Amino acid sequence: MGRDQRRNVRAPFETRVTITPLDGQGTITATRTRDISLKGLYCYSPITLPQGTRCKIYIELLGLQEPLAVQVIGHVIRDDEEGMALFFDEIDLESFHHLKNILYYNTGDPERIDREIIHPQG
Repeated sequence: MGRDQRRNVRAPFETRVTITPLDGQGTITATRTRDISLKGLYCYSPITLPQGTRCKIYIELLGLQEPLAVQVIGHVIRDDEEGMALFFDEIDLESFHHLKNILYYNTGDPERIDREIIHPQG
């Protein structure tokens, strides 16, 4: 088994994600995610997209009275028998704020998240 190359903190996070390829070919709704980081997330889905597929990613923030979401443009970096990993390429300021707060709350280590924001590792 290879060495884990990931450097960003991953937080356990379960929610629903809608993935729409930028080429407009269908939409996938993953009802459950495994984890999330500043750079991406893993979602469970019986249907996956090929590696490199660019897509809109709509991450629902459940349990709130007012519906909120993190919306990003990203791409599939890997897929397996359980689902796929998505990398975040572009994120607007409001969505970034929500993502940062998700990580603050779910990691319990806001200082480390702040360090990742200031000194991204790729």
